[in-house]
Amino acid sequence: MKNNFDIVIIGAGVVGAATGYYLSQFGLKVAIIEKDYPTAGSTGRCIGGVRQQFAHPPTIKLMIQSVKLLTEYQEELKWDIEWYQGGYLFLAYSEKEKENYLKAIKIQQEFNLPVNFLSPEECQKIVPDLNSEGLLGGAFCPTDGQVNPFKLTFNYLKEIKRNKGVLYNFQKVVKIETKNSKVIGLKTDKNEYFSSPIIINCAGPYAKEIGKLVNLDIPVEPERHEAIVTEKVEHLFPCMIVDYRMDGCYFVQKHKTGNIVGCYTPVPNVPGYSLESSFEFFIEMPRRMARIIPKLKEIRILRQWAGSYEMTPDGNPIVGETPIEGFYLNCGMCGHGLMFAPAIGKALAHYIVKKESILPLEEFSLFRDFSKKEVMK
Repeated sequence: MKNNFDIVIIGAGVVGAATGYYLSQFGLKVAIIEKDYPTAGSTGRCIGGVRQQFAHPPTIKLMIQSVKLLTEYQEELKWDIEWYQGGYLFLAYSEKEKENYLKAIKIQQEFNLPVNFLSPEECQKIVPDLNSEGLLGGAFCPTDGQVNPFKLTFNYLKEIKRNKGVLYNFQKVVKIETKNSKVIGLKTDKNEYFSSPIIINCAGPYAKEIGKLVNLDIPVEPERHEAIVTEKVEHLFPCMIVDYRMDGCYFVQKHKTGNIVGCYTPVPNVPGYSLESSFEFFIEMPRRMARIIPKLKEIRILRQWAGSYEMTPDGNPIVGETPIEGFYLNCGMCGHGLMFAPAIGKALAHYIVKKESILPLEEFSLFRDFSKKEVMK
């Protein structure tokens, strides 16, 4: 069966959905091809944080735009996405961490972000039950926040369908056809053919595998990360708490429900696509949270799961054109796909249609120097 579309997007996570939404706003006929179902991958396994606190100026610009768009969705478009600006608090337990945060804050303040380095006492005003032992302070931005990844993704998809776009679930892309170094269409494992002059790779941790279909080496590697959600408790803190120590973690209390969700980056990293949960994480994550907020010592865990980060060598996404005409990338989000999606989807759509940059997407090009790494990864 042959289907004709202006744009075909591979992947129905939040990045693919956001990109499709903005392309459909231009009146283009959009198809999204998903090997499972929307949010089945990394989007449905993330903990919902959204921050502007980065050390890389292009990423800061990107995130300022994402925060603006999320606010517009909720306040102007009346989307129910549980967007709440409770802030992000990055805790510093060493002089090196403090120095890194102060350097980053200097850059962030150049973009008029209301970021400051707080004393331990000031941190406790935001998180009253915070354990200040060994704490030197923390970087805090009150306009960072949290959003519901499921609700955001499905609002995008609803609007795509309203704009005559089509979502194809449970179809795995097995072949991408090219002619004279231009994409002309793709084929799925259901023997369906989709004709299109533009194909966008939003396949998350599977972006590298999609790249192989056009003989393109995309430097994206999957890593397993685990997360937990706790029982509902009284509201203890409004912000995402981030501890970057080797045995640190990050967690946030959901504003609407009172559940706490959290995760940490394993050391060493766990490469691959495995979604298995570990007993080690089940024991270790609550311990790490309780070290920061002792009141959480007796909290009960409701559920544990794993998901994939799509990592690049420098910790920044890969967005834009490739050597194959009409084949675009919007991948390599390094665990930040949810927060990047609004702005990066809008910017890529604008570039594809108008060949104009509304954000510095060239900084995220496949052809960039990957040696400069993001400090606040």
